[in-house]
Amino acid sequence: MTELEILSTPPAATEFSALRESVGWQNPTHEQVTASIAASLYWVQCRKEQQLVACGRVVGDGQMYFYIQDVIVHPDHQGCGLGHVIMDSIEQYLSAHCHSGATAALLAAQGKEAFYLRYGYALRNGETLGLGMCKFY
Repeated sequence: MTELEILSTPPAATEFSALRESVGWQNPTHEQVTASIAASLYWVQCRKEQQLVACGRVVGDGQMYFYIQDVIVHPDHQGCGLGHVIMDSIEQYLSAHCHSGATAALLAAQGKEAFYLRYGYALRNGETLGLGMCKFY
């Protein structure tokens, strides 16, 4: 079995873009990806045989708002628990950096909501809080 390497550093922009493409996500320009990577608060990546196979990050203002983004596991490595490795690392970061009054949030991909429910994230179904909203450019 290949050893898993877990790093708290960002991946290269080309690797990150390729991982996003592997799950069917589109990418902005290389320059935008590079700037976005650099502006992140926290990164975690998983590598097998020096290849990026999973990642996740936290973006936000570092004080009041923390957003979990780009939790991605390459399709060839899904179902092996790498999503949990990524989320466990992110949750450790959030526990250390979120203070009273802070909000941690995310936009789950279609059908992945149950995965995040296990980590204590609540569905915004419109009953208690408004529905989640977004705008794409």
